[in-house]
Amino acid sequence: MKNISVTTFINILFTLVLSLLITALFLFISWDKERQKSEQIARYKLIANALLSTAQLNPTEEELKRFYRNSNVKPVAINANRLLILSKGTIIFEGESVYGRMQIFAIGDNRYIYLQRYGSTLMLEDIESKTVRLKLTILIAILIAILFMFLYIAIMRKLAPLKKLNRQVAEFAKGNMNIEIKYKSKDEIGQIAQSFDDAIHYIRTLLESKNLFMRNMMHELKTPITKGRIAIEMVEDGSSKQMLINAFERMNELINELAHVERIATQRFQPHLQEHSINDIINLSLSKLLINQDRLIIEAEDEKLTTDIRLLSLALKNLIDNGLKYGGKDPIKIIFTTQSIKVISTGKSLEQPLDYYLEPFTQEEKRQSGFGLGLYIVNNIAKRLGYTLGYYYKDGSNVFELKLKQKG
Repeated sequence: MKNISVTTFINILFTLVLSLLITALFLFISWDKERQKSEQIARYKLIANALLSTAQLNPTEEELKRFYRNSNVKPVAINANRLLILSKGTIIFEGESVYGRMQIFAIGDNRYIYLQRYGSTLMLEDIESKTVRLKLTILIAILIAILFMFLYIAIMRKLAPLKKLNRQVAEFAKGNMNIEIKYKSKDEIGQIAQSFDDAIHYIRTLLESKNLFMRNMMHELKTPITKGRIAIEMVEDGSSKQMLINAFERMNELINELAHVERIATQRFQPHLQEHSINDIINLSLSKLLINQDRLIIEAEDEKLTTDIRLLSLALKNLIDNGLKYGGKDPIKIIFTTQSIKVISTGKSLEQPLDYYLEPFTQEEKRQSGFGLGLYIVNNIAKRLGYTLGYYYKDGSNVFELKLKQKG
């Protein structure tokens, strides 16, 4: 029940209640017919006893007419009709008393009272309306059904804005920042819609401010880096010059990575998938690193992989860079297959769960170099490419694994 929608739940509830009402109506009609039949028999007994007991008093014709009128009966005058009723009718009740004998005949919906006393007979037709109570019951049932349907329609119309709100929330989750929710009602749904609309405007403002800040920051950093890089060319060759060149190139690369990861983080970003060899991916990753490749041990399959080479090479580069920063002096081992990428480095295990390090600007030790963006970038790329980033510690080594495909 927890996983069904509100609309489905209401439909099930109203269907169940409607079924119970219909069942109750049929049971009531059946019970009422039996009760009505019992009341009819009791009424016929009273009429029969009254006529049989007063027959010896010789009532006048006017008194008989008044009695017939008050009792809602009339005599069947023609003997042929009596014979037809006696031959074709069904006896539904018969009884005797000290006053005489009574039989109740039924032909269709009509009822007839046949009285016998000392050789004299009398047949009466019941003219009381037999459908008034049934019509009243059906009328009440129809009124309840109309009220029930009106209540159902009113509830569904009241909940209709929730469907529209749900669609707009889904659009917003897909990255459509131009959603505007307008709901004029002041009820709880209207308040939720208004709060969500306010939240969208607030988030949109924050994103615009962040994007403006990122563009300004990268622009301001690019200018001194470019000037510094030009100035270094005027310095005489030496180890210090090369160190400065490497530092400026690293800062420039970091700015490019920040710009790239911001693009990846947007909901509308779509990776560019093409078939590439694993060796090309590795070579592109290594070209982004400013290290001596003697520190790397690479085991790679000579296979092709359908992926976004820029994204995957950036993820591999960050995994290698992460291993170099936080690993020991032993070489970093890279195992690259069509199923996964494993980057293995010696060192102590992580002190926090992996999720802790997937947040930006998180480091194991603050004294280490870098800004703590490596695993954050890798995780975002993994999500975009449909991969999974995992970690485990084995035999004194940290193993970061990027699962490219599920085995089996």
